[in-house]
Amino acid sequence: MEIKEILTKVFDTNKKVVIYVSAASLALLGLGLGYKYLRKPKLTPVGVISQLIIHPLKSGKGVLVDAAECQLMGLKCGELSDRHWLIIYEDGQMVTARQQPRLVLVSLKCEGGQLCLDGPDMETLRVPLPKSNNAVYNCRVFSEDTQGRDCGEEVSRWLTQYLQTDKPVRLVHYEPQLKTVRSCQREPLFPRDVKVAYPDAAPIMLLSEASVRDLNSRLQNDVTVSRFRPSIVVDDCEPFKEDTWDNIQIGQVQLKRIMGCGRCVFTTVDPETGIISRKEPLDTLKTYRQCDPAQKNIYKSAPIFGQYYIVKKTGILHVGDPVYKISY
Repeated sequence: MEIKEILTKVFDTNKKVVIYVSAASLALLGLGLGYKYLRKPKLTPVGVISQLIIHPLKSGKGVLVDAAECQLMGLKCGELSDRHWLIIYEDGQMVTARQQPRLVLVSLKCEGGQLCLDGPDMETLRVPLPKSNNAVYNCRVFSEDTQGRDCGEEVSRWLTQYLQTDKPVRLVHYEPQLKTVRSCQREPLFPRDVKVAYPDAAPIMLLSEASVRDLNSRLQNDVTVSRFRPSIVVDDCEPFKEDTWDNIQIGQVQLKRIMGCGRCVFTTVDPETGIISRKEPLDTLKTYRQCDPAQKNIYKSAPIFGQYYIVKKTGILHVGDPVYKISY
């Protein structure tokens, strides 16, 4: 018997088996896909929002709000978006409270189409919001290139006088059409499509009140949540539980945790006085909040306090909203 005839006979004998196996495989595949897409995630309550804080000016004073839009690039309330204003030298290099601690006392608001700046021993400055024909500056946020729309000479003089710098400084504003920073350029753990205006890395930083209370139990002088400049503050949970919330839902908003927030000398700037100590609470954090040794290449010697999140689903957040951990 020729090979062709043998193969034909074998196929005829077993084709029913082949058909049954194929049908069963397709059925199992369908059930698997159906389970994946139809199953509902489990929501476990883990806390409640106690504060929402927008920092319009990088290193400037935070603004407490009762409600905020949680957008892909961070919190927004009215005309104020988180870290969308940046102080630079004229060569584009950023100026932060690491070099100019008194920046934490500068308040930036937008009222009636005007930009309002306020600071200790300074008259409140009110100028029109930056116009579309104002110059665009190429800027550097840490080592990354970005851009900002200049806010004018009057603002530059006010800030230069306040900071008493040898070189003039300027204020720039981020606009959607300008070059921005991808978070992965600063921290490789972030997805490549996540962008920020002028934050260090993430659109959202979340911290719990319990973690701050735990820290204060180890300090001689208490510090407040504002020292750490979070976007979302959560209460009614245990200390450092935010380290374990990989995915959370608040109302319709869904957030995904990417990494811990490694802390630097900025935490030693007192938000009430603008004085930098370069010691506490950073020294104490280093004694008990170090990363896993396997992650030293990411955090180096920086202690972790608070968590960086990206926005998976946008929506409105309110103070008092319950926070749910999502389990799949």
